[in-house]
Amino acid sequence: MGTQVSHKLPTFLSQGEAARLFPVLSTTSKEGRTTAILLACMARIDELARDLLASAGQRVGTRSRIECYTEIVPARNSEDTRDRPDGLIVLRAGKREWKAFVEAKIGSSELDVDQIERYRNLARENGIDCVITISNQFATAPTEHPLEAVRKSRSRIPVIHWSWMHVLTTADLLISRQSVANHDQLVLLNEFRRFLAHESAGVRGFDRMPREWTDLNRLISAGGDVSANSHEAAKVIEAWHQETRDLSLALSRLTETRVTQRLPRSQQRSVAQRQKDDLANLRDNRQLAVSLEIPDAAAPLDVVVDLARRCIDVGMTLGVPEDRKSSKARVNWLLRQIRQANVTDLYLRVSWSRRTASTQHSVSDPRDDPGIVDDGTEHLEARSFHLFESKRLGARFTQQSNFIADLERVVPEFYGRYGAGLVAWQRPAPKIRADKTGSADVSPESISEEADSFMPET
Repeated sequence: MGTQVSHKLPTFLSQGEAARLFPVLSTTSKEGRTTAILLACMARIDELARDLLASAGQRVGTRSRIECYTEIVPARNSEDTRDRPDGLIVLRAGKREWKAFVEAKIGSSELDVDQIERYRNLARENGIDCVITISNQFATAPTEHPLEAVRKSRSRIPVIHWSWMHVLTTADLLISRQSVANHDQLVLLNEFRRFLAHESAGVRGFDRMPREWTDLNRLISAGGDVSANSHEAAKVIEAWHQETRDLSLALSRLTETRVTQRLPRSQQRSVAQRQKDDLANLRDNRQLAVSLEIPDAAAPLDVVVDLARRCIDVGMTLGVPEDRKSSKARVNWLLRQIRQANVTDLYLRVSWSRRTASTQHSVSDPRDDPGIVDDGTEHLEARSFHLFESKRLGARFTQQSNFIADLERVVPEFYGRYGAGLVAWQRPAPKIRADKTGSADVSPESISEEADSFMPET
């Protein structure tokens, strides 16, 4: 991909300059400097631009050209405001041209709905296709903005959102996977990663639940019900969705692969549907939950936050090995995959046939006596195993920062200790019967002879 930066301003800009790797800006303009460096790297590092713009639905090919500008002033502005987007991205591929305004916030600064709507109007007036926002806020997906008012806007200009952690994770994965072909671009990308990872850049993950988290826990602890229009529940669920996104990015960096949230199709299409479903789970079960998809893992990683028990459950569900007939043999198959001696807080939940209620044991029990899982279920067949760790947090569970710190410790620990070592059972490949050696043994004549001599058992 040719990533040459043009020195001639596009016609839809009355002012601006090419994004600089070393921007000459005021020391107080942290957002401007960070945005300029990001855009300059996108214009010079092929793979970074490719991966980031793919989330905006744009394909960057080998012959594409990317131009990035900062300190821009759009040519048309009917509202005559002093607002200026932080940057502009222009993607050219043959005769096709795609353009996006960029608005970024850093540190604790949050995006402003009214400002985004004004930028949408500016985009419409100047023939800009999209607005990209960047901040430390998290979205379920780049196309699902973290601000509800932005999602519900009637504007036809789409808004794509990247968290700074998403940008950092994209850079980190490109380096860890050795996906950058050009050596100079690789060195530049590593310097960009180093810059973003430094505390002075103002990039941070989700580290604190809202104050409503404490209020909701107090309500549930006192035996209260969560109402359908609970303000506290809505705020907690919104924060939970930001945290699960941040958690998936952290696991991506830890595993050096792209970890995603595993959502039903209805929730993928609608953030509102996900909020509705999670509210129902919170009201009915006093729980928050998420399933994380880790490429090539034996099963999705299931995380359940139980507000009634003040604990975090992390586990994986595996199908039973069908080539083993007894439940004892099936349990042994799973236990052999757990090599750790200390299995405190590790449990095995077994689902049975005929809709019988599942049974649960501490893993140390079936290790001592695998037959214990058959107790009272000898006539049934084990269908699946859920191996999980249950961590009771006590008072720390209700604390806004400590809950997040413990969650982001417990989940990777389970996967590192147990989940990464689990292997899903696979049906073995079919074999050729010992009494048949070649195609002649299954010719029509051979099959006819076998049919004539066939005598079913009585």
